[in-house]
Amino acid sequence: MSVINREFLFSLLEVAAPSGLERRAADVWLKEAATFARTSEDHYGNAYAEIGPEDAPVIALMGHLDEIGLIVSHVDSEGFLAVLPVGGWDPQVLVGQRIRLLAPGGDVIGVIGKKAIHVMDADERTKASKLEDLWIDVGLPKEEVQSLIPVGTYGVIEQGPIMVGTRVVSRALDNRVGAFIVLEALRALKDQDLKYRVVAVGTSQEEIGCFGAQLGGYRLDPIAGVAVDVTHETKQPGVSEKKYGVAPFGSGANLTVGPMVSPVITRQMTDAAREAGIPFTLGATGRYSGTDADALTLVRAGVPSAVVSIPNRYMHSPSEMVDEHDVKACTDIIAAWIRALPETPDFTRRG
Repeated sequence: MSVINREFLFSLLEVAAPSGLERRAADVWLKEAATFARTSEDHYGNAYAEIGPEDAPVIALMGHLDEIGLIVSHVDSEGFLAVLPVGGWDPQVLVGQRIRLLAPGGDVIGVIGKKAIHVMDADERTKASKLEDLWIDVGLPKEEVQSLIPVGTYGVIEQGPIMVGTRVVSRALDNRVGAFIVLEALRALKDQDLKYRVVAVGTSQEEIGCFGAQLGGYRLDPIAGVAVDVTHETKQPGVSEKKYGVAPFGSGANLTVGPMVSPVITRQMTDAAREAGIPFTLGATGRYSGTDADALTLVRAGVPSAVVSIPNRYMHSPSEMVDEHDVKACTDIIAAWIRALPETPDFTRRG
């Protein structure tokens, strides 16, 4: 039996929504949100869902809708496409993948091409692939390619979601699952007598700079916020627990501790989690968090912010993996924190 709303999560994961072109994911998210919340959007690609009194102080819950992708930079005389990264890619994972190109006249499927090993020189066989040495081949006559796929066309890997035991495997879990969690936390609170206007935000352009969170935070002017994102699952080979902490599958929500994160909200969350029996771990960072919280923290006069993360294997690959029990724990810890908030909270850091 599923412990999360798989149908909704899968519908989010199935659509293509690279940074700067989040429309398809926003449409899915807003359609679901409209079944229980007030919804809106802005010109920059952020989607909003809210519950609670409209004139009350705002608590913002942010999870980004965008995923890493590619953008066509050149169409050569034979119809092969050169691309640039949108977000952080390891080019090794691109070789041989199928790509969905979001062309103006309709989607086009292509493949990432690379010279076969048979026609490589000996020294080429030992070298890692660079993005500039790869191309997209859509299998169409060059005239059609030049007509259908202009420079600036976005693309994402063509890899949909599946379940492997209790684990969801898909591209774009970073961070469509975070956008899923903030809306599910809102759903869990919809019948509560809330003291706050709680706003879930499916943010845009996190993968290229957390720009949507900055705009959304300015618009909402919240008194506190939470960013939900993924973190590295630490039982996979090669991931140092000394560096990244202990966050295995099944350990629940991972709460970030560090200079930019509000220690007050983190303590409130750990207290709420212990009271409700929600599993969690702590992860430390000596600098910024690398999430939407970094942008939200610096909006206007500053927004006290926390980071809740889901352990994830194979980040920024076609087959990222999360456990649905950890997803549920992240949803539960956010809802428990909001339920326990006093009417006039003090988020001042006192050591």
